[in-house]
Amino acid sequence: MVNFTILAGGYTSFIAAYLFNSDTSSLTYLNQSPTGANPSWITSHPTNKSILYAVNENAQGALQSFTIGSQGILSGPIGQASSGGDSPAFAGPLSTGQIAIMNYNSGNGLIIPTTTDPLHFASANLIQFPAAVSHPHMALQHGSEVLIPDLGADKVWRLVEDGSPGNWRIQGFITQPQGSGPRHIATRGNTLYTLHELSSTLTQQAIPPAPNGTSTIVANFSIIPPNPPPQAEWHAGEILLTEASPKFRQPFIYVSNRNTGPVVDPQGDAIAIFEIEPKLKFVKHVYTGLDQIRGMEFGGPENEFLIASGVAGDAGVIMLRRINGGADLEIIAKDTVLPTRTSFVWL
Repeated sequence: MVNFTILAGGYTSFIAAYLFNSDTSSLTYLNQSPTGANPSWITSHPTNKSILYAVNENAQGALQSFTIGSQGILSGPIGQASSGGDSPAFAGPLSTGQIAIMNYNSGNGLIIPTTTDPLHFASANLIQFPAAVSHPHMALQHGSEVLIPDLGADKVWRLVEDGSPGNWRIQGFITQPQGSGPRHIATRGNTLYTLHELSSTLTQQAIPPAPNGTSTIVANFSIIPPNPPPQAEWHAGEILLTEASPKFRQPFIYVSNRNTGPVVDPQGDAIAIFEIEPKLKFVKHVYTGLDQIRGMEFGGPENEFLIASGVAGDAGVIMLRRINGGADLEIIAKDTVLPTRTSFVWL
């Protein structure tokens, strides 16, 4: 029997824990730990899996740190820092020990150093993105840079450290299609894959040389499933990239879409699967029964399993397994104790 504990954030004042048994394909709600309000995005420390970071996606945003105990029960918050703005929708730790947190509503963010341990935070200088409308949505380390997709500005900002931890500056940007709304990104070598919320598209391009520059978008795919219900309104959600492994012989990209319109498809929203090699190619849509898939995350040996949930409705949390070498997904378990969740961390 192989058991995995998985933490789940949401628009509540707690983080939940689930137990997944891969032998019996069962998913069970375990418990919940109190946090600040709206821990919508959670992430673990890159090397110490007993440490968890969570945003508080509020008008006065914050970053919190916790230690993780038995059965996913959290202790804390141990450290807490202001995000410097309104509604942080993402936080991500860097290899340097700093944590990036981006404020969706106020168009700014921080890259916060930790002190003598990863649980306590030092001060950082606010990064303001110079755009008439700015909605930074995530942060991804790529070499010495941190890339910030900005849904409002249609840019991917390029940040570099400016002398010391906590001090970062914008050195340039990568322009995205007008009105596309870049939300989340993934990189592979020098290739940038961007998921655009407003156009519900997945694009591929080379990362141009720093500090600034442009590059041609060599692939641009819609991720909208066929035959949508009337008055459907599409907003792309999450992008995940898996590399090849002994069981899954080629890399894939998996992206989620959200129908926020008044009519819900009985099949639920879909996850779109793409091959990467030899070139980006759409494979298929997998319907999930979920309403507005906001969070999903791979885990288990060779990233065989995918946990996902919607931000609306009452479908709860589902577990999917990669099949056909990763070119397909099948739902193997479901738990409906909590109707919605927004992000996940496998322990």
